[in-house]
Amino acid sequence: MGQIRKAVLAYSGGLDTSVILKWLEEEYGCEVITFTADLGQGEEVEPARAKAEALGVKKIYIEDLREEFAADFVFPMFRANAIYEGEYLLGTSIARPLIAKRLVEIARETGADAISHGATGKGNDQVRFELGAYALSPDVHVIAPWREWDLNSRERLLAYAESHGIPIEKKKDGGSPYSMDANLLHISYEGGILEDPAAEPEEEMWLWSVSPEMAPDQPQYVEIDFEGGDAVAIDGERLSPAGVLSELNRVGGAHGIGRLDIVENRYVGMKSRGCYETPGGTILLKAHRAIESITLDREAAHLKDELMPRYAELVYNGYWWAPEREMLQALIDRSQWHVNGRVRLKLYKGAVSVVGRQSVSDSLFDAAVASFEDDRGAYDQKDAEGFIRLNALRLRTAARSRLGRS
Repeated sequence: MGQIRKAVLAYSGGLDTSVILKWLEEEYGCEVITFTADLGQGEEVEPARAKAEALGVKKIYIEDLREEFAADFVFPMFRANAIYEGEYLLGTSIARPLIAKRLVEIARETGADAISHGATGKGNDQVRFELGAYALSPDVHVIAPWREWDLNSRERLLAYAESHGIPIEKKKDGGSPYSMDANLLHISYEGGILEDPAAEPEEEMWLWSVSPEMAPDQPQYVEIDFEGGDAVAIDGERLSPAGVLSELNRVGGAHGIGRLDIVENRYVGMKSRGCYETPGGTILLKAHRAIESITLDREAAHLKDELMPRYAELVYNGYWWAPEREMLQALIDRSQWHVNGRVRLKLYKGAVSVVGRQSVSDSLFDAAVASFEDDRGAYDQKDAEGFIRLNALRLRTAARSRLGRS
């Protein structure tokens, strides 16, 4: 333990990392440098600085990484239409590789001997942080307190915090708050009554969205412009990647869009119940698939859909910096060269509906071919007979064989 002189801690200012800060100082006798990534959690950032200062931290890194997060992590993932286990939009997962990247960079800049994080020994985040760190700095020393200490419950953490004068936010009834993680893409909730998968979440838990029942009685229409597979404008106003997510979160939350309650399979082997709010991401995914529907070749689109679960699993499991994810990303990015155009959506009481899509330069939709009216020779319907007979050949051959044996 005496070999660790400095450690860079991924610090949120919450219960876990505040306790870890003091625990590192006591157990390792080292200087702790805190790093807080502003990924769009807003009001949580400055309180983290104040808490770190109050706990005697001399070097405090708080960095606005919202644009990098959106442009270099969220948007590439959305080009893949990535969803884990059919529902989860990977809001927590996609934030971890960027945090891991900055942790090892700050460790190099400050001459720190180690990095540390507050992920538990039961969760996915420990894997994501550490796989990312090792991929970028193979000899980095990682301190994971949850795998070392005996403070293995929130009650013990709260007791430690109280005994060491660490201020912690509590609910009004005095119980422990939900374990929450927020960024530009989503906010997640775990713990408390959510540990019972049969229990309905409390309405007051949700922070970003109104309930669909309380959403406006009139729908709102939104138009999203895409260039190279990325959203670049909303209702004709060009926005940065972070600006796109922020605006879609605002309008989506106002209409009760993006709530999710799931039980997912963690990489470490257990099932976990979590609730998520991803209003902007829910809208963006719907819009992206809509513009792809008229600009992607059929086989290219189907290949992307076949690869998507593998890509999503890599992100979920922490392999963002692995060569296989980078290989898949190159393929996906190539597919987006002609994904340009505009999508019109209707937002209404928790639902997102595509009501129009157009691409002036890259649409593969040919009205002359698709029309039920006179197609002026663009498609000879008689050709379908030979097409069907050729594709039915193996089916007919197998049927004759079976019938001959019966």
